[in-house]
This record gives sequence, structure tokens and C-alpha cells, in this order.
Amino acid sequence: MTSLERRGNVFVLTLGDDENRFHPDRLTAVNAALDEVEAVEGPKAVVTTGVGKFYSNGLDLDFMGANPDAAEANLREVHALFARVLTFPAPIVAALQGHTFAAGAMLALAHDLAVMRSDRGYFCLPEVDLGIPFTPGMNALIRARLPIATAHEAMTTAHRYGGEEAHHAGIVAGVGTEDEVLDIAVARADERAAKAGFTMGAIKARLYGEVVEALSA
Repeated sequence: MTSLERRGNVFVLTLGDDENRFHPDRLTAVNAALDEVEAVEGPKAVVTTGVGKFYSNGLDLDFMGANPDAAEANLREVHALFARVLTFPAPIVAALQGHTFAAGAMLALAHDLAVMRSDRGYFCLPEVDLGIPFTPGMNALIRARLPIATAHEAMTTAHRYGGEEAHHAGIVAGVGTEDEVLDIAVARADERAAKAGFTMGAIKARLYGEVVEALSA
């Protein structure tokens, strides 16, 4: 279940305790939590995380396959969440405590930075193996947030990056053990909390204007 917990100036948004796939109900819950944070005045920041084995395994392909009439709308909402996180008017950090795959990995990339567990879990863009091309919006997001050599390798080989390798490749900004990763992310978010506000949102929106446009197409 998606939940929001406040730790001083930092709001910890837990996506859930399963694979945290992007089903319409989860997207609604995540957006409601972000609405709650946006309504708070003063210094603030967000850390997103999961519980257990998965940070997020991406799109809910079972739901989309069983509900073809709703699949396109669900994908649009996922794109909209990427754009919202990318331009969020407060610092937002991903604490990758478990597997971070496909659209889940793209959500992580939309954050200001990510911290990953060093001893277990992978970051992976498996679309080439799944036979699912990246949408133009996804492509724009990945290119904007990763070094181009890393983006090429990740997108064309479906390589699984462990925490230390992901750090070396420029995917995440730091690593920690299972017991450390959330605290590290909260600390990194708290360092930036005073920057929250309209100006931060405007800077991000202009910095990533082309990506937001591609995600909205």
C-alpha cells in the first residue's frame, strides 16, 4: 500500500510492498501523496522508496493486457508521473532498496538523484529483451538523465546494474547497505529542502522542457 510519512522536512513516499507496478490505483495514490507534499509551505523534500525486493517493476502489463481499452490511458498517466517528478517543485530523491526495472527505472531517473542498495537489487531497462520499444517520451527522459554511453548500453543490452556499477556508470549518486540506503536518501533530500518552491519548479520545467513535451505528446 502506498503511504506517506514525514521525517522533519522530508516526506517519505513508500510506493508499496509488492512489485509496485504502475496500475491506475497506484498512480492515483502516488499523485495524491505528491499533492499533499506540494500543499505544504516552507522547506520540504520527498524520498520515494519501496519495501522488500522491489522498488518498482514498471508498467502493470497484466492490467494493460487485460484492459486494452484502458492501456493507452494508463501509459499516458505514467508519462505524466514521470514529467511531474522530473519538474517537482521540491527536492525529490529515489531510495532504490530493491529491483528497479523498466518504467520503474525511468521513474527513478526522473528524480533529482537516486541512492541504491549496494548489496542486492538491479537497475535495468529490459525493453530490448521484451520486444517493447521505448516511447519517444521515455527515450527523451533516459537521454536527458544518463550519460549517453550509459544510456546506449542500458537501452540496447538490457544490462542489469548492481549498486556499485550503477554508481560508477552515473545512474545513481550514491550507494548504501540495506539498512543505510533510506537514511542516506533522506539526508541527501534534507540537505536540499530549503530550495523547495516555485523557483525550483520553474528551473526544472525549463531545463527539461523538451522532455516534458515528449512525455506529453
